[in-house]
Amino acid sequence: MLARLARRQLSAPASFRRFSISSASRQALPKLSSQKEAGAREEIEDVRELDMLLKAVEKRVDRSNIRTVPVRGPSSWAQALLDASRENGPAPPISQEPLALRTMQDSYTEIFLPFASSPELLEQYTNASGGIRTGKLLEHLDSLAGSISYKHMLGPGVETLGKIKERGYYIVTASVDRLDMLRPLMPVRDLRLSGHVIHVGKSSMEVVVKMEALEKDGTQKTLLLGRFAMVCRDSFTQRAHPVNPLETSTPEEKALKSIGEFHRRRRQSLAALSLSRVPPTSSEAESLHSFVLKHGKEDEVNAERVWMGDTALERTMLMFPQERNVHQKIFGGYLMRLAYELGFTNCRLFTRRPIRFLSLDKISFAKPVPIGSILRLTSHILHTTSSAQYPVIVHTRVEANVVNVETGAQVLTNDFRFTWCGHGGGPLNRKVVPKTYSEAMLWLEGRRELEMGAGIQGLTTTL
Repeated sequence: MLARLARRQLSAPASFRRFSISSASRQALPKLSSQKEAGAREEIEDVRELDMLLKAVEKRVDRSNIRTVPVRGPSSWAQALLDASRENGPAPPISQEPLALRTMQDSYTEIFLPFASSPELLEQYTNASGGIRTGKLLEHLDSLAGSISYKHMLGPGVETLGKIKERGYYIVTASVDRLDMLRPLMPVRDLRLSGHVIHVGKSSMEVVVKMEALEKDGTQKTLLLGRFAMVCRDSFTQRAHPVNPLETSTPEEKALKSIGEFHRRRRQSLAALSLSRVPPTSSEAESLHSFVLKHGKEDEVNAERVWMGDTALERTMLMFPQERNVHQKIFGGYLMRLAYELGFTNCRLFTRRPIRFLSLDKISFAKPVPIGSILRLTSHILHTTSSAQYPVIVHTRVEANVVNVETGAQVLTNDFRFTWCGHGGGPLNRKVVPKTYSEAMLWLEGRRELEMGAGIQGLTTTL
């Protein structure tokens, strides 16, 4: 319902309405059972629209400028330390020149992974069951979003970033709204990862990324769609830095820009109604109450019950400079891969059956992770459900904290939310049950994310 209200507040141009889903297509979407799930329907429609519009924009791309801009540290760590010790002078004056207009084609970037034709490359990405290591692909997608953002700022012909202090700004991932796996990954196909900027604010950018399978017959099938919110910061003051304005000319580009603006407003609306700020709705409170009454009596033996606290799985690591980005912090994509692998392990242990990745539901990047710090990753199973399509669906949280060695205090840096589905057997009998109020809110957050993802998973046959 939040999304629908946001659309009413946003006056979308005729081009956006032109590319809205037809009534026949709407009837093909999964049936949503309540008004509370209207936001999920909006999300479903956005996935379909994005896929169609991105393909239209890609047709106008200059193929000579699709190169990626490296977003990892180009120089040695020893040189980076030396440069840091010398950077005590005043900041250079800020240019008063107006920022150049950019088009969506200017920031278009793609990465090609020829798994079908390169056994050596496939070997680097193969997991224990013979499939693809999804965590490594998530790492690539974060790198791709960063490259796209820098191309928007620097222009399509840029090949290297140089030193960030000389540029005067740097770009970081603020959040990831969703990454939805629409079809299973097959290791015998070549993959193409691509994307571009669809909307800009004063110091922020909305980047949409896509992963496609390139079939032997020349057709392309969309496997994944995702949205990254990127922010630009001044290298010296760490405050907001302006980004280049975005020029749109075609109906497809104007529609994408409207979708990007809608996503920005929806993030603000959802943040305002987060369970960390406002109480749950009456229907959510009733569902939670009924669930805890049925499964949460501590004085009763319940073979199906697993306390949420007992699902904790932890990993503590030292952060090395080999995984740094261009502004000498730990690369966000590397953190995504670590979180994915811990969450996968936890979900695999909980379900006791093979699982498959469905979605990255949300990531928030609260603070950067310094090189040399000790990072503690903690995973919990938040919620489980089932559907006609999947007998087992599990929503998992991975929390990243930097640990102060002297005091033991922890500072939250990242919050990751993932959803997997189980293969084989019937529905899962084990139920995750919260014990505390904070766990109960996490249980409801997981419930919300699963409701949002349920409809999107029904799009696999229509994209």
